[in-house]
Amino acid sequence: MDWIDLLQWPAMLATVLAAWWIASQRPGRRRIGFFCFIASNLLWAVWGWHTQAWALIVLQACLFAMNLRGLRKNDTPDTARAKESTS
Repeated sequence: MDWIDLLQWPAMLATVLAAWWIASQRPGRRRIGFFCFIASNLLWAVWGWHTQAWALIVLQACLFAMNLRGLRKNDTPDTARAKESTS
């Protein structure tokens, strides 16, 4: 077994931790969740490259983009978010 095969375990752990943090009511904790998700996206993509799981790599690229969007929206002040939802 290659060491890179073991990469799936920290990727899985980062994904589970990210899901835990992202569910928080506090923006700071959600921010940690988004960074964990981004780390898991990178880990899964590296593992996918090694195993030639091309669909997994494409999925992780899409999820990475959505996590960047979520991180940006999480950092938006609540007043600006409220104005966006009314317009």
